[in-house]
Amino acid sequence: MPVEMTRQRFEELVGDALDLVPSELMAELNNVVVLVEDHHPEDDSLLGLYEGVALTERDSTYGGVLPDRITIYRDPLLEMCSAEREVIDEVAVTVVHELAHHFGIDDAKLHALGWG
Repeated sequence: MPVEMTRQRFEELVGDALDLVPSELMAELNNVVVLVEDHHPEDDSLLGLYEGVALTERDSTYGGVLPDRITIYRDPLLEMCSAEREVIDEVAVTVVHELAHHFGIDDAKLHALGWG
């Protein structure tokens, strides 16, 4: 049975997950915004999504672009968990996973590191 949680509480969990990221890494974020949506419009099972140009791919032509977007999807995360503690853990993993894409780390490397 999915966990029931208000949007406000879920957004707090996303903020808490961001607070767990070392300040040295957070200081390196550049032109990125983190958003919460209920679900991806085309894939209801998607937990999170990074859209943008990873730091490792930016060059001297990068500029004047909209911020990269990290979207955390509330509904599938709540549906896959059976207790709030699980939601807390899964939100943290999802946030770290998507932030890693901003730093240029691909899915294969993330899975190898246990953040898949």
